[in-house]
Amino acid sequence: MCGRFTFEHEWPAFSELYDLPWDQERGRNTQARFNISPTQDVLIVHNYAGGHQMAETARWWLVPFWAKELPKGAMFNARIETIGTSPAFRDAFKSKRCLIPADGFYEWTVNQDDGKKDPWLIYQRGGSPFSFAGLWAHNEKLGITSCTIVTMPAAGPMTKLHDRQPVILDPAAYKEWLDPATSGARAKELLEKQNLDGMLEFHRVSRDVNSSRFTGKPDVNPL
Repeated sequence: MCGRFTFEHEWPAFSELYDLPWDQERGRNTQARFNISPTQDVLIVHNYAGGHQMAETARWWLVPFWAKELPKGAMFNARIETIGTSPAFRDAFKSKRCLIPADGFYEWTVNQDDGKKDPWLIYQRGGSPFSFAGLWAHNEKLGITSCTIVTMPAAGPMTKLHDRQPVILDPAAYKEWLDPATSGARAKELLEKQNLDGMLEFHRVSRDVNSSRFTGKPDVNPL
């Protein structure tokens, strides 16, 4: 799963990943965020008319376009196994796929000495910015644009921490993933075969980050 992530880089650091009007986007006011939690606003990138990419703010907790009230279930992750069939996600998976900019995320393990949870920061080598594969929706009735992060079984190094992980797409797959003309079968193939999930590194950080109210940068807490 993915329940917290980081966005430390300034927005222009993502310029090589997205085909956005950077003459305008460079001025977007972003700030370093070290502990982003579900229901908070995040940036997403998706296609609009003509196949052009656009960036906008969305609530991280998907609200389907047909919902009459805010969902009570955990809608911040969408499992790859059911995104094409689940009523909550299938419409978004068909035509509203997005990218969610990030540069790290957290997972937890139970400490064998005191039974408490130890947080781990997971990132690409060198801390490079990347994109989670996501889905988005706009609910006109509630006036909410929202998103969710796609997850899949863990690979490679992540299996040491958890049995699932968010899908980090290879930039080479962005165009196809965002294109609503891409079939569901092909979109799943992109998730499974064109991801960077086997290229991650991680280290333990202080337990301050266990609280969603903590917004500072956690200290590195080596073993």
